[in-house]
Amino acid sequence: MWEIIYENCGKKNITQEELALKMEVSRQTIISLENGQYNPSILLAFKLANFFEEFIENIFIYEGEDCNEKK
Repeated sequence: MWEIIYENCGKKNITQEELALKMEVSRQTIISLENGQYNPSILLAFKLANFFEEFIENIFIYEGEDCNEKK
């Protein structure tokens, strides 16, 4: 995930701090997203996807447990 955020910041020529301000989150949140230590709220995920003009699936890919598995 971090590569996509990092690359898109480069394309838009903005810093982590500027992205954080636009997304109304802390810089630490952006750093945590880049490091894969934080899963964003659905609202933040959509805001980032819209800002970067990407499909949400291109930025955030769920790699956890299959939702269709029976327990």
